[in-house]
Amino acid sequence: MNYQDGPEQFPRDFLWGVATASFQVEGAACEDGRGESIWDRFCRTPGAVAHGHTGDVSVDQYHRFPEDIAIMRSIGVRSYRFSIAWPRIQPAGAGTFNRAGIDYYKRLCVSLREAGVEATATLYHWDLPQALQETGGWPQRDTAFRFAEYVDICARELGPYVDRWITLNEPWCSAILGYVEGAHAPGIRDQTQGWAAAHHLLLGHGLAVGALRAETPAKPVGISLNLDTPRPATRREENVLAADRWMDLRTRMFLDPLLGRPYPSRHFEAYPSHRPPTIAADDADLIAQPIDFLGLNYYYEPVVGHDPNHPEGFTEVPSHHSTTAMGWPVVPRGLHRHLHWVSGHCDRRFPLFITENGCAVDDVLSEEGTRCHDPARIDYLRTHLRAAADALADGIDLRGYFCWSLIDNFEWAYGYTKRFGLVYADYVNQRRVVKDSAYFLREVISGGEPV
Repeated sequence: MNYQDGPEQFPRDFLWGVATASFQVEGAACEDGRGESIWDRFCRTPGAVAHGHTGDVSVDQYHRFPEDIAIMRSIGVRSYRFSIAWPRIQPAGAGTFNRAGIDYYKRLCVSLREAGVEATATLYHWDLPQALQETGGWPQRDTAFRFAEYVDICARELGPYVDRWITLNEPWCSAILGYVEGAHAPGIRDQTQGWAAAHHLLLGHGLAVGALRAETPAKPVGISLNLDTPRPATRREENVLAADRWMDLRTRMFLDPLLGRPYPSRHFEAYPSHRPPTIAADDADLIAQPIDFLGLNYYYEPVVGHDPNHPEGFTEVPSHHSTTAMGWPVVPRGLHRHLHWVSGHCDRRFPLFITENGCAVDDVLSEEGTRCHDPARIDYLRTHLRAAADALADGIDLRGYFCWSLIDNFEWAYGYTKRFGLVYADYVNQRRVVKDSAYFLREVISGGEPV
């Protein structure tokens, strides 16, 4: 039987990939001239990260990437979405670059190419050099220009080796979790600083697009956003409005400026004691430079109801769905709705990629330690891929899917207590064990397993 003779749920050129982030997998925190990041510092803040876990060693991909690339090749993925650690390239966040850091990513990309796997490089996945945080971090406008300088170095030195660029990963997390809620590095709780950080992250994106266009004009450039498109708890007017207001900060704040639209003013107006970001005359045009694709990170669809005591009138309410180890509801049809909403809101002006999708499961190894059976993750992937296939059938311009994540890793403030990987990581000796879900994805990619 030739699997490719059957009906195709995904196009032949659909880009299948897996994803990770530098701080979560690389380790080698003090090797080859790498500087300190805000996450290195945050991990050493008492109570900030579960059990005081750090990224010092993690799964040691810095040394073990050939083994991980061999696993990718065995699964059949066509692209690896990794992130470049800014502190490896510019340990002090500015000035001359660190040759050892550049050379590491060259080795990684060359090895990927030899294995037939494309390099999709994310330029910022939350690991700001600590030296820049000490001068104010993302709430300072200058940080956007330091980011552009760093991106220019990456484009010049790594451009021939990278197939696709992503400027930022989830700027909502960097700005809001980092500077408003304090749950992520650098652990600040200040609404005004969070809004300024959001604007300067997007300004940094716009400046980065310009640098990448100048140095690598043939390489596609995009951004990855974790947008929310919640459903209202009921059809009552107050719940519909609550769900719409929820999207101001979680969606419109980070998507609309990319489309040349203003920030959601009613969100700022709900907090009159805080100062909205200062926007220079040409900022809007810089942020709205055309991109080649939009990356979407989808994990679940929240349900939102009216709350008269909230400044913006909303609250997340419980649903009947089963939950992952993160406590997030499993809502695969939400992905279908999400793709439709985003495509329509963007006037279908660029193609979409799912740049993260996956789930945390309390995985355990088999008794002999050679297998990891994870049926809950397989079911999660199957139902979400079916939703993606249905969106494709509806005419949504979806070009690829990156599973989060390739391997279990440092899950930010949760430390090593949550496992998202297709590959099980033994955190004592960094041994890799391929999970059943990786074999499932292999079958989907090869055409042997319909979703």
